[in-house]
Amino acid sequence: MTAAPIETDQQHPPTPKPRSAVIRDALGVGIAVGLSGFAFGVTSAGAGLSVAQSCALSLLVFTGASQFALVGALGAGGSPFAAAAGAFFLGVRNAFYGLRLSELLRLPRAVRPLAAQWVIDETSAVTLAQPDRRSARLGFTITGVSLYVLWNLTTLLGALGAAALGDPAAWGLDAAGPAVFLALLAPMLRGRDERAVAGLAVLLGLVCLPLLPSGVPVLVAALAAPVVLAVTRRKGAQR
Repeated sequence: MTAAPIETDQQHPPTPKPRSAVIRDALGVGIAVGLSGFAFGVTSAGAGLSVAQSCALSLLVFTGASQFALVGALGAGGSPFAAAAGAFFLGVRNAFYGLRLSELLRLPRAVRPLAAQWVIDETSAVTLAQPDRRSARLGFTITGVSLYVLWNLTTLLGALGAAALGDPAAWGLDAAGPAVFLALLAPMLRGRDERAVAGLAVLLGLVCLPLLPSGVPVLVAALAAPVVLAVTRRKGAQR
């Protein structure tokens, strides 16, 4: 997802966005994504983690893709090292978000360590979509608060529910995590390049799944993006 950066041209100042619109958009993202923490709680319990371990991951890690990758690899029998490696590399992108957001938000030093915990895909998307710094700060804060609270609450409910139901696989709940991923990904596949990246990533994952240790195929699948980008640039240069 790409969004227009906040403009700084003094001759053409950006039109302020109504606070109500910013809050509405931020809450919409926070609530919609936060509720999927239930799926993580169920998936984590199915992978053998305790309720406390599942909640600790959501409280301390708080990046859905990395959390799902970690428990997915553990549930498939992968080693903790491979599982942690996959989760780490998926989370590295948040560092690049942070570089951009620090410039836009310019938060006081005292709150930056706390704000860093909320630098994820959703807060970055909402922040970058705002036309001015005031709206960006508001969007970041509302998205971060609503998403963090709901994600952790629904993680707890999902883990408790899975423990009460027994083996999530017996109920088909082990498919909840992948289903949420597909639901979140589908609306983003609008362009040809996005669909190409998704298709190639799936192909690489399926090919590597029976050949490589659990957790490693997702790292290989991540190569789909630079490959498609290189091909697209080459075609553009030829034209």
